[in-house]
Amino acid sequence: VQLQASGGGLVQTGGSLRLSCTASRRTSSNNGMGWFRQAPGKEREFVAAISWRGASALYSESVKGRFTVSRDNSKDTVYLQMNSLKPEDTAVYYCAVSRFPYAGDSRSTYNYWGQGTLVTVSS
Repeated sequence: VQLQASGGGLVQTGGSLRLSCTASRRTSSNNGMGWFRQAPGKEREFVAAISWRGASALYSESVKGRFTVSRDNSKDTVYLQMNSLKPEDTAVYYCAVSRFPYAGDSRSTYNYWGQGTLVTVSS
């Protein structure tokens, strides 16, 4: 499975971006998917995850209420709508496919990763 993430860019504080991640084949429709991010000099951290049918979602405390994860299985695509962006949201954002139908916040439970897309929030 190959994952192609897109939608990153430069935005001002308080702005919005929507990231997309498309899988190369339909294996992801039976699996949860997640978003992680990695800021310069920091560990990769969990951002959000969505179950295989999109019925349940999980968010990190730092993005809860500002970010929304969704998916369209007919397009093999998962989205991350990011609102009220802050400079501390600046990072490379990665999408990933979970081994399980219900994705969690642990990196070890994901077995396919995209190449990342850079989000920069200016103050």
